[in-house]
Amino acid sequence: MGDFESLSEATSGAIGSLLSTTILYPLDTCKTKYQAEVRAHGQRRYRHLSDVLWEAISNGQFLSLYQGLGTKNLQSFISQFVYFYGYSYFKRLYLEKSGSKKIGTKANLLVAAAAGACTAIATQPLDTASSRMQTSAFGKSKGLWDTLTEGDWSNAFDGLGISLLLTSNPAIQVGVTGFIKYTVFDQLKLKLLKGNQASLSAFTAFLLGALSKSIATCLTYPAIRCKVMIQSAEADENNHKKKAKRKASKTLSGVVFAIWRKEGVTGFFKGLHAQILKTVLSSALLLMIKEKIAATTWVVLLAIRRSLLAQNGRLKSA
Repeated sequence: MGDFESLSEATSGAIGSLLSTTILYPLDTCKTKYQAEVRAHGQRRYRHLSDVLWEAISNGQFLSLYQGLGTKNLQSFISQFVYFYGYSYFKRLYLEKSGSKKIGTKANLLVAAAAGACTAIATQPLDTASSRMQTSAFGKSKGLWDTLTEGDWSNAFDGLGISLLLTSNPAIQVGVTGFIKYTVFDQLKLKLLKGNQASLSAFTAFLLGALSKSIATCLTYPAIRCKVMIQSAEADENNHKKKAKRKASKTLSGVVFAIWRKEGVTGFFKGLHAQILKTVLSSALLLMIKEKIAATTWVVLLAIRRSLLAQNGRLKSA
């Protein structure tokens, strides 16, 4: 029954992620292209987040704001499924081994870190591919396979170190973007639920998700921007000099130096407002949708399970 609960949690989380990603994808594309640009103040192509949107509209490429949506949805679905399944599984395993009825905040963070690390490793190639598609010139994005095979397979794992840092480094656990929203959300949810109330209201779920994600985003933003820059596509892939330069600069130290040299300290927080806007809405929608469909998902999966058991019983009796 425990595995069935994990499956239900994972499925509802993945569906919620799929819907929230699709709804907010144009904003995500604008945000990603804005973050990926590193130029001196007077040479910036995008001075504001809205400049990315106007560029797409003025060039008749509005639909290009959706370039990479399929890959992003696939990555998002798998990521959330793996995370929610791993989180639910590790949490249940901890409670069984410790004999406790509730999980404390510290143990909750460790459980979430383990689930987040598994998720980062499993979905990093898709995460890298979607970032490259979004940061490609409008109308020139390649397909998933072509994007993944542009370089060697190690390039598909660009940014993995930062992804793992954001999910498992104890020094920034309380601000990790990959899982703090869920650990904070769970703790606040337990305090707000009263009596026979089975679930939170949609509005409360939205506010809790927004609050926890805002804190996480502010604490980890410099690492988030560095990751986007490492994974971003190049403006001119046919230029061999740029390819060689890319190899040297697409490291954490290279990206940090580029930001420091061209934009200064404030450059590490360029696009923070856009990141908060997107991630708060995305996370809040995800948690709200998941909270509302969790019961339905449980019923559907339970019906499927009973149907399969009944079918196996008839086969055995026959």
